[in-house]
Amino acid sequence: MLDPIVKTIEVPCNQQHAFDTFVNRVASWWPLDKNSVSAMNGEVAKAVVIEPSNGGAVYEIGHDDTRHDWGSVSTFDPHSQLTLEWHIGLSAEQASEVSVTFAAMDNGHTRVTLTHSRWEAFGDKAADMRNGYDNGWVGVFENAYRDACSA
Repeated sequence: MLDPIVKTIEVPCNQQHAFDTFVNRVASWWPLDKNSVSAMNGEVAKAVVIEPSNGGAVYEIGHDDTRHDWGSVSTFDPHSQLTLEWHIGLSAEQASEVSVTFAAMDNGHTRVTLTHSRWEAFGDKAADMRNGYDNGWVGVFENAYRDACSA
């Protein structure tokens, strides 16, 4: 069994703003030109959407307006936690799990921890998928999302 990926960052905004940026403004910070189904085909996606509720969908609006399902919301606890069944570019049966927690800090900032697990869903490709996501979350979460919270 492969260990989860755990990425923890401190963002210079309060917990509510950090959560709202992650969920409701995802299209403003997600690198649509690099990390999307459209990008896999050399195009730039138009948007990424996280529907803010338990059972909500996570999807991309592709460069050609095609909807590409990325997953679903399995836990939606406003301002505290978001857990996604994550299968970008794959079938729902191959979903890993991405959980993001938001914790207020004494200095008015927020500690945001992203945990990506359930690698066995990828079968023989599990180690390669984990390695790819370990690198991918640096640009997406540690850089793009943190920068969006700083704005």
